[in-house]
Amino acid sequence: MKRTLKEIADAVKGSVSGNGDVVITNVAGINEAKEGDITFVSNPKYVNFIETTKASAIIINENFRDRVKIPALVCSDPYLAYAKILSIMAEEKQKHPSGISKNSAISKTANIGSNVSVSDFSVIDENASVGDNTVIYPNCYVGKNAKIGLNCLIYPNVTIRENVSVGNNVIIHSGTVIGSDGFGYVPEGGKLRKIPQIGIVEICDDVEIGANVAIDRATTGKTVIGKGTKIDNLVQIAHNVQIGENSVICGQAGISGSTKIGNWVTIAGQAGTVGHITIGDGAVLAARAGVIGDVAPKETVSGYPARPHRQAMKISALINKLPELFEEIKKLKKG
Repeated sequence: MKRTLKEIADAVKGSVSGNGDVVITNVAGINEAKEGDITFVSNPKYVNFIETTKASAIIINENFRDRVKIPALVCSDPYLAYAKILSIMAEEKQKHPSGISKNSAISKTANIGSNVSVSDFSVIDENASVGDNTVIYPNCYVGKNAKIGLNCLIYPNVTIRENVSVGNNVIIHSGTVIGSDGFGYVPEGGKLRKIPQIGIVEICDDVEIGANVAIDRATTGKTVIGKGTKIDNLVQIAHNVQIGENSVICGQAGISGSTKIGNWVTIAGQAGTVGHITIGDGAVLAARAGVIGDVAPKETVSGYPARPHRQAMKISALINKLPELFEEIKKLKKG
């Protein structure tokens, strides 16, 4: 990237304080920044570095204008502006594969859109469809009757099984499997009989799925990931789970079968749910929460088993006092 601060400000709808002609070539954190970099401050803990950063420019909100001695990009949300600038850089730096590799295997019955890229050793099976401008990296598998929408980015070693539906503008990172069998068995004659999983998975538009995620197909019906939802690495989503729009699921979370998750829900790292429960819109499941019942909209729960966060914190504080209380009880018994 090589742009003036004024050009960058125009691109992210901000204003310039100071020299708008300073040339920016990179983005960096406030402590690591050097000449040619633009940095930002959004977290109050970094405010004191405003006056010492070696960056050529800084992204700030109006409250910090008087503290800045270098050119600044002023906007209402510095972190959002920072993200937009990184997007500009990523588009300029990243060059995805193009064209259909002669080493790929595409069924004659598959429907491939215009400007699609299919890389070495990827397989597009019978009656699958891939939308315009989608990029499929090496060693991917798209199963029979699967559908991938427009402008998708499928990184290496992704498996999209039969009958799975992927919307537009979806990003799927390496190692992810979509449409693996749901985990269902029934006892019969001293053995576990497998319950066939004949449903599908539906990934809606603008979803991003991290590396090594497993999303199971439904037993019947469909497992759904709603529009705009973002899923971190190493997440397990079981059969018939329904996830709403713009929810965030962090690494190593596990969601059991038939759980219903609303819109704008946050599930933090290593949180887990039992099956057949409902998580309301805007709820937050804190890290390592073990959720065994419904969670109301906008409620924050934590702990194991998960409780309303304030209650869980009180219980944790009392547990920390147990050794002291135990010693007091021993003294009372002796007395």
